[in-house]
Amino acid sequence: MKARIAVFVSGGGTNLQALIDAQAAGKLPSGEIALVVSNREDAYALERAKAAGIPAWVIPMKRFSDPAARTVALQAVLTEFNIDMIVLAGFLGIVQPETVARYAGRILNVHPSLIPSFCGMGYYGLHVHEAALTRGVKVTGATVHLVTAGVDEGPILMQKAVEVLPGDTPEILQRRVMEQAEWVLLPRAAEQIARQIVEAKEQAI
Repeated sequence: MKARIAVFVSGGGTNLQALIDAQAAGKLPSGEIALVVSNREDAYALERAKAAGIPAWVIPMKRFSDPAARTVALQAVLTEFNIDMIVLAGFLGIVQPETVARYAGRILNVHPSLIPSFCGMGYYGLHVHEAALTRGVKVTGATVHLVTAGVDEGPILMQKAVEVLPGDTPEILQRRVMEQAEWVLLPRAAEQIARQIVEAKEQAI
């Protein structure tokens, strides 16, 4: 028995690849990446899903401009693929309250800072690393947390610190945080929640 995982993406999909690689290496024994969801039709992450043989579904914003209609369509596809948990891996869309409530305690997000630093509205992508460098911090990192109604406010599952080095640019720092923290933490946290889901299912049998 495995927990079926949907990974939500918007861009290049490096965090998705970290999960795919972890699964291939046997580091996600309690989970199975069953679906990739993107809010952008041109996201390279979709190519990664295709290469790994993982079904993908795109939320076309032109077709589902209304949040309610988008939520109904998303809920339908999550039900169709029997999804147990969701991982937000560089997803820049908004997960509506109905979905957050349905998967309460089973939605993870990876954020490229040590929450509560440099998080909340407006802090995403390179903006996070630009803010860290502007502030002059010596240590940054990444956080995996559960998703709740508030942006980046859910309970923290794991964190890992990354040193800020002289001469860092936002791009260089972003890459180091991904390599040393995000790609390490996300598979571990996904396995932790997947294991909890499997254990709950086994107890219910």
